[in-house]
Amino acid sequence: MTGAFLAGAAAGYAIAIPVGAIAVLILDTGIRRGKRIGGAAATGAASADGIYALVAMLFGTALAGFIEPVSRPLRLVSAVVLVVIAARGLRSLRPGVVGSRTRQVPPTAWRTYLQLLALTLLNPATVIYFSALILGLPDVGGGLPERLAFVAGAFLSSLSWQWLLAIVGSAGHRRLSPRLQVATSVLGNLVILGFAALIGYGLLTGR
Repeated sequence: MTGAFLAGAAAGYAIAIPVGAIAVLILDTGIRRGKRIGGAAATGAASADGIYALVAMLFGTALAGFIEPVSRPLRLVSAVVLVVIAARGLRSLRPGVVGSRTRQVPPTAWRTYLQLLALTLLNPATVIYFSALILGLPDVGGGLPERLAFVAGAFLSSLSWQWLLAIVGSAGHRRLSPRLQVATSVLGNLVILGFAALIGYGLLTGR
């Protein structure tokens, strides 16, 4: 069972660590909103990885045939959502909006959690990745306890990494001047737009 847990932990880090739009969003949320809201974003992303690991444990590669036809529409939706998030983030940084309590309502931790959960779930390829590991590694696919240990390892490793990003971002929230916070947020939202463009390019070119 320990081997299955460690395999899940390694798989969770392999999914979570590569820098993508989710990582940038968590960092930006930590910088702009602090550790509590940034932690909610981190937990939302990790929860999605845990859900996909659990789904893979329950249904295995049988899901591959179902996911393939909807993968392109989901990628398109994720690109549109990223554009909307980045556009709203940039709009909130306009002069007259920054620091305006009447025009800007801070997001709650629960709302931020749900937003990152939903956005991370738009990448269903993760469940195929977990399924392949569960079915391909002897220590993982042996029985229910081993599979549950794999799911726990994947979730906890993803959670630890996402929370690290949130803590790094919240350190910027405490130490960066308001001007630098705005500058880093602008950069982060532009990076998110870049990821949306990459997804769109991949859809157009069939990649």
